[in-house]
Amino acid sequence: METILFFVFAALALGSAINLIRESHPIYSALSLVAVMGALAGLYLLLGAEFIAVVQVIVYAGAIMVLFIFVLMLLNAEEEVKIDRTKIAVRLGYPLLVLLAVEIISVLRAKFPSEITSHADLLNGDNTREVGRMLFDNYLLPFEVTSVLMLVAIMGAVVMGKRKS
Repeated sequence: METILFFVFAALALGSAINLIRESHPIYSALSLVAVMGALAGLYLLLGAEFIAVVQVIVYAGAIMVLFIFVLMLLNAEEEVKIDRTKIAVRLGYPLLVLLAVEIISVLRAKFPSEITSHADLLNGDNTREVGRMLFDNYLLPFEVTSVLMLVAIMGAVVMGKRKS
């Protein structure tokens, strides 16, 4: 049953991510992103990380997406206007995509060795306390920088959406 659920959540995440990129209306793209976040929460549940799954739903699929949709409505975003791609972008796009894939694979192979270790063994059943400790000890600076970056982005959207009198 776990394998079937994994493939269901993975297919849902992949299909929603493809729809996120393919969709031309920003609101529909944001809703596709919510579906991706929900599918990822399901995958976290399968891994035994209940706290991360709940945080994924509450923080990302809930609060952050409400902010995204609020900003999109504030900017009165219309459907994307499609223009023809330039020949340079088409000629450079595919080789750069292959180069990016090679870089990602090489970084992942260097970062994660071939032996697979489970991080669930490190948590010893109390993953909420350990996640909090790691977040505020090891990753405090990226956490705070991300919050400031989101605040600046929302303020920029408000300034851009302000009507000129």
